[in-house]
Amino acid sequence: MRRSLIALLAVSLTLPASMLHAEKKSEGRWVASWTAAPVASPSKSDTFKEMTIRNFVHLSLGGRGTRIVLTNEFGTSPLTINGVSVAMSAGNGVIKPGSSQVVKFGGRETVVIPAGALMVSDPVEFEIPAAADLAVSMYVPEQTMTICTAHNYTAQENFRAAGNQLTAEMMADAKKLGPWFFLKGVEVFSASDAATVVTFGDSITDGHGSTLNANHRYPNFLAARVLADAKLKHLAVVDEGIGGNRVLHDQTGPNALARFDRDVLAVPGAKYVIVLESINDIGRMTSQPGTPEAVTAIDLIVGLQQMIDRAHERGLKIFGATLTPYEGAKYYSESGEAIREQINAWIRTSGHFDAVIDFDKATQDPANPKRYLPAYDLGDHLHPSDAGYQRMADAVDLTLFR
Repeated sequence: MRRSLIALLAVSLTLPASMLHAEKKSEGRWVASWTAAPVASPSKSDTFKEMTIRNFVHLSLGGRGTRIVLTNEFGTSPLTINGVSVAMSAGNGVIKPGSSQVVKFGGRETVVIPAGALMVSDPVEFEIPAAADLAVSMYVPEQTMTICTAHNYTAQENFRAAGNQLTAEMMADAKKLGPWFFLKGVEVFSASDAATVVTFGDSITDGHGSTLNANHRYPNFLAARVLADAKLKHLAVVDEGIGGNRVLHDQTGPNALARFDRDVLAVPGAKYVIVLESINDIGRMTSQPGTPEAVTAIDLIVGLQQMIDRAHERGLKIFGATLTPYEGAKYYSESGEAIREQINAWIRTSGHFDAVIDFDKATQDPANPKRYLPAYDLGDHLHPSDAGYQRMADAVDLTLFR
C-alpha cells in the first residue's frame, strides 16, 4: 500500500495544477464550443509520415481555459501523436506570435489513442474570446494507418507540413488539407450556466458550398446571433452535420440513429438540439427505386421519433427543422417530394418536438414552394447559398433558448 501511495503521489506531481483543481471550481463548467462529427477516412500509409497537421477552427463561446478532444474513433489501430499545441489564428494558415501553448494528456506531450477511442486533453490556461479562431496543431510520427478518423468536408483550409512544426508561426512548405484530421472538439471553461446548442444534420447543416474560410454555415450565423443577445451569451452553438448523412442507412458516416448518442448526447454541455435530417434518405431512395434502402415517410418519422425520445430521456430540448425545398436537384422526384411534404407536415403538427423551426418556409420561393428562392439557392437546387444559410439562422426563434 505504501508503494502504491508513493507512486500515486509521483503521478499527481506531474499533472498541471489547473487539472488537479479543475473539479473544485464551482464558478464554471466545461462545454463544447466547437465540434466536428467524425467519419472513417481511408488513408495512404505515408499521408502523415512525420507530419505536422494544423487544423483551423472557429469557436462560438469563449472561456477561461480550453481542452482539446482528439479522436481515433474509426481507426483500426492505435494512433500515436507526439505533440499538440493550440494557438490563436492570424489567418491565412498563420498563428499569432507568442500565442502557442503546449497541450498535454495526463501531463505528457505524447498521447496514444486506442482504436475506437477519443482522448480529452488536460486543461490549458488560455483566455479565449467569443467567436475566436484557433489553430490546433499536432505532430504525427510515422505509423501505419489504413483508416483515419476525420471530418471530410470543412469549408476551411487546413495544412500539413513535414517534421515537427508545432510552434512555427507559418509552417515551412505547408500543403493544404481539406479535412479536419483527428480533431473532434474544442471545449472551453465558461460560466456555471454555460450550455451548448447542437445542430445535427446532413450537408445543409455541414455548410456545403458555403464560402471557403468564411464560416458562413448556418450554425455559424446562428452562433453570431446567439452571442449578440445579452440573455444568451452563455450559449455555444456547435455543428454536428455530415454531408450525405441519412437517418436510417449509412452513406457518408454512420446513419443518424447510429451516431446520435456520440454526436449529440455525449457533447459536453448539450442542452438543446436542432435536427435537420431525411432529405438524403428521400433522394437516394427515389433516385434508385427498388433498392433495399427504400424508405417511407412513416419509416423516417419513426427514426425522428427515436431521436426525440432519446433526447428527452437525457433532459435535452429537441427542435424539429422542416426539410428545405429541393426541386431541380439531381435526385429530385415527385414521389420524393410527396414524402418530404408528409414529413414536414408531421414536424409542424405532431407536437412531438419541443418546437418547430420552419427552414422550408424560410427559404422557399413563394411563387414555387418546391424550390428555393433563387437568392437562397447555391445553384444545385439542394444546398443554400451563403444568403440561404443566413436566412436559415435568422429563422430560428432565439426565445427557444431562454
